[in-house]
Amino acid sequence: MKKISISLLLITLVMHLTFAQRELIHAYPSKLGFNEDFINQKVDSIMEMGIDSLAFPGAQVLVAKNDTVIFHKAYGFHTYDKLRPVALNDIYDLASVTKITGPLPALMKLVDEGTLDLDKPFSTYWKPWQNIKDKKNLTLREILAHQAGLEPYIVFLQQVLRKNGKIKKRFVRNSSNKRFKGQVYDGLYINDRFGRKMNRLIGRSKVSDEKKYRYSGLTFLIFPSLIEQLSGIDYETYLDVNFYRPLGCHTLGYLPKNNHYINAIVPTEIDTLFRKSLVKGWVHDENASLMGGVSGNAGLFGTADDLAKIMLFYQNYGMMDGEQLISAETVKEFTQVQYPENENRRGLGFDKPLLDNAELALEDAYPSPRVGPKSFGHSGFTGTFVWADPENQLTFIFLSNRVYPSRSHRQLYNLNIRTALQDVFYKAQGISH
Repeated sequence: MKKISISLLLITLVMHLTFAQRELIHAYPSKLGFNEDFINQKVDSIMEMGIDSLAFPGAQVLVAKNDTVIFHKAYGFHTYDKLRPVALNDIYDLASVTKITGPLPALMKLVDEGTLDLDKPFSTYWKPWQNIKDKKNLTLREILAHQAGLEPYIVFLQQVLRKNGKIKKRFVRNSSNKRFKGQVYDGLYINDRFGRKMNRLIGRSKVSDEKKYRYSGLTFLIFPSLIEQLSGIDYETYLDVNFYRPLGCHTLGYLPKNNHYINAIVPTEIDTLFRKSLVKGWVHDENASLMGGVSGNAGLFGTADDLAKIMLFYQNYGMMDGEQLISAETVKEFTQVQYPENENRRGLGFDKPLLDNAELALEDAYPSPRVGPKSFGHSGFTGTFVWADPENQLTFIFLSNRVYPSRSHRQLYNLNIRTALQDVFYKAQGISH
């Protein structure tokens, strides 16, 4: 991917600077008007029930009021053998939370600068779509709000595996060379041309004529290349320089094994299809893995602290420590419902509460029925969830590896654990609905 030499020179200088030494402020819940005993009793009870029900072997919860962390507690273990307890600085595979913490802030900045226009055809910027009849007129607004009619998902793994389950050597090799540079796993490298094949298959995928809410992650596979193309800067470097370093997000990034963190990385699934091993330190999502681990749909890893920092940045509408990294107008545009007339609750990239959320019982609501209508966030397949509520100044982070040992474990959803946990903190503050 091409880079502009002047930009690279500037980036190199910036990269020598240390991360912003921004540490989160902590206080007891009671100091900010919360019923502390109620929180401890309810959260402990819900988490113990989740572990006992095999919803996850372990997890952690972080909650901030205003810009102050009032609760951060770890429960359980990395795996069901109970050998390693969950620690507060553990690193998790964020799965689809990547979407709003990776490509989305970059897209917001490019929109803010006027480089991207939400209402122009996406093909204006992504040239391969200019001659595709059912895609050439789709706007970035429609795409980010999941209103474009795109296919939800393509299983690209089918292109890599033979019918007998063996890997096609023309796409994946056991050692790297000039054509196989992207690393999929320990001892597995992807052909550099496979990313172009994925883009072609996305281009050939069908678009529904019916314009209604239909969640699709396909363009998030494209966004890193688009961001590099428009900015002239490597995608990961762009995120580091413009967001992660200014916000002090020390661990948030791709391919954590390359960074030699002292933090433990929580394992995800025992992969029986592709990698034939326990996936730990490599992205769980197969499509992101076939992108060499760096993608817009999944692939980011990070700690609860780092997620709190970026969600507080959003909650404060693009401001951090007095510096406006993205204009408040742009953040508000991205975090508001776009197509309510189509019964679509989504913002631009961000998830939003159900349109009638405040009227629903806890078991039917998403997320807590007490969240403000301006709140927003995202969930992740591996068992992650982040949510920011600017009206109530409440940020909620939940991290787990519910896919261990297998993605068939769905008790996290069945028991509505994340919604129930989030609701505790609104009740503890006396917020009703």
